[in-house]
Amino acid sequence: MTQTDVTAAAASVQGPVLVTGGTGKTGRRVVARLRELGVETRAASRSGDTPFDWADPTTWQAALDGVTAVYITPLDASPSPTPAFVEQAVASGVRRLVLLSARGTDVPGYFGPAYEDGGPHGEGERAVRASGVTWTILRPGWFAQNFSEGVFLDGVRDGELALPTGDGRAAFIDADDIADVAVAALTEDGHAGEEYGLSGPRALGIADVLDEIAKETGKRAAYVPVEASVFRAGLTAQGFTDWEADLWTDALDPITSSREAPVLDGVRRALGREPRDFADFVREAAARGVWG
Repeated sequence: MTQTDVTAAAASVQGPVLVTGGTGKTGRRVVARLRELGVETRAASRSGDTPFDWADPTTWQAALDGVTAVYITPLDASPSPTPAFVEQAVASGVRRLVLLSARGTDVPGYFGPAYEDGGPHGEGERAVRASGVTWTILRPGWFAQNFSEGVFLDGVRDGELALPTGDGRAAFIDADDIADVAVAALTEDGHAGEEYGLSGPRALGIADVLDEIAKETGKRAAYVPVEASVFRAGLTAQGFTDWEADLWTDALDPITSSREAPVLDGVRRALGREPRDFADFVREAAARGVWG
């Protein structure tokens, strides 16, 4: 990144950028990139430097004061608080919204019959489209980082990953690519009204993923296919609520059915380059000692 790039990006943003979920997988990456560009940035979360809680609307206004653009990482709950937040953001003077949605939100029935209209993500998308300000929607599939800092990490470390995904495949997307697209949409022209479907460059099954990790670490974790009911029961035994267990179990179905397998072109359209390969993600994570 040249100094010209940094100066141009900083100059294009008139006022602070608010990043909700500023300590999360994509949020903290967006915060780091914006600050590297010299953009004044508020990392908002319950534990961030700007207090923010989706469940407590009284925390929203202080975070929004003076802000001109927002990266929205919404709460996955129904009804979604995103529409109310968008309304308040626009009333506060925000003029650019970048929404982290989910792959398949635009496909009826992608998440099953309970979410024919896209569920909470659909509610958020409709809100930003109707906001009257500049908006961009990001629709990533399953994150590669779920294997390095998310729900699958313990299984990989323990040597056995039991999932109800059968022989399904997914084109896992690197969270760094999501952050790059988000920052471009927040700081550059040319992304208004765009809906970017984001995936990696190739589809992998869970066994393939574990093979890639084994190549770099020398430690092979076994993939154990299980029934969805068994997986769900395991989550509740670990202390997940019934709602959380249902959410995770249902969310895996697009992998099971390989609906996550087709490669999408959003990274290329937004950034003019190909997305990072899963092997590149594994190499970097292994070098950091993620899997011990």
